[in-house]
Amino acid sequence: MTLSCFDLGERMLSVAEARARLAGLVEAPLPAERVALGELHGRVLAEDAVSPIDVPQNTNAAMDGIALAWPSHDNPPGEWRRVGEVLAGRRREEPLGESECVRITTGAPLPPGTDTVIMLEQLEERGETLAVRQPERVRRGQHVRQAGEDIPRGHTALHAGTRLGAAELGLLASLGLVDASVHRRPRVAIFSTGDEVTAPGKPLPPAGIFDANRYTLAGLLAEQGAELLDLGILPDDREVMVAALTDAAGRADMVITSGGVSVGHADFTRAALEAVGRLAFWRIAIRPGRPLACGLLGERGVPFLGLPGNPVAVMVTFLQFVAPLLSKLQGRPLHEPERLFAIADEALKSRLGRTDFLRGRYHADAEGRLHVCSTGAQGSGILSSMVAANCLIELTDDRKGAAPGEMVSIQPLHRLP
Repeated sequence: MTLSCFDLGERMLSVAEARARLAGLVEAPLPAERVALGELHGRVLAEDAVSPIDVPQNTNAAMDGIALAWPSHDNPPGEWRRVGEVLAGRRREEPLGESECVRITTGAPLPPGTDTVIMLEQLEERGETLAVRQPERVRRGQHVRQAGEDIPRGHTALHAGTRLGAAELGLLASLGLVDASVHRRPRVAIFSTGDEVTAPGKPLPPAGIFDANRYTLAGLLAEQGAELLDLGILPDDREVMVAALTDAAGRADMVITSGGVSVGHADFTRAALEAVGRLAFWRIAIRPGRPLACGLLGERGVPFLGLPGNPVAVMVTFLQFVAPLLSKLQGRPLHEPERLFAIADEALKSRLGRTDFLRGRYHADAEGRLHVCSTGAQGSGILSSMVAANCLIELTDDRKGAAPGEMVSIQPLHRLP
């Protein structure tokens, strides 16, 4: 493993360095499998999708009108004799004679020898013939889509590493493809730990807390195209944890937990992890988000990430560090989160030497410029502030806050419509 996370000691890492070190936990994408077209949404191509046909298949009309062979000289015929029509889904094999035309509908193949379509609004009917109004405005080849002008036969339609959304599925279907080779979805095991953690729906003990992080992680994993292996809530029992982690290391491609990996006296999770695999700890110059643990579990070396316990810190560290790893497992380039730039509408606090992620809301003004403000209190346990946010405001370690009117980097958050 390059840039190993096991040789860092207690040195404080920047966010960028932590992201680079984490990349070494995943050495190669998951194996490929062929999946039917109807089940491909959200999957990532393992090989290029090559078009078996020209798209469009035929040179065809881009609008309703007449198809004809427009002369190259400056004296076109004054009238054109209509000798038939070609509808979408039909074709005419007979070539047209001089000064002849056919009525044609959008998408219909052009008859042999024709090269131009003239829209209906530019035509004048004269009994059995048609005249073209303002013939000087006609350009040879107008309103015609050439065969293969979108995707020629044998050319790559979608590259390996493309995640398939609605538009990509439509494109594959338009090529007549019934399946595709995609990387297997990452199977990710998650669990919560602690005798105080209570499942929603059960009575809450006086000193208990409801298990929010496991459901947050489940939603984040679904957005990243992963399959969930839910280990539930594990008690503060080393042997139970060892058994659960051993099972997960045999079935999962990644294991994620939140909290329970500090140096506290009641830290059963850390002891169990060290029994099953090799564990490292990082100190990252980030807020919220430290400490964070990484390691490898079992004989297969399954990546493990121990995220902080606070709900907002779980989301921030997942988006910064876990999401890129899941992309790499699925054969996508290891990329940083998407960033935009916005004008701060208020003073934003940060600290030199540390990257702060504030929950924010951005909007566009009348001139199309983006503005952003925080969602209020920024405590790591205030999950409602994340619900109110549509972005993270990223104040990098080289700046001490931002004054109103200054430009800041924002990372848009996925939100269901």
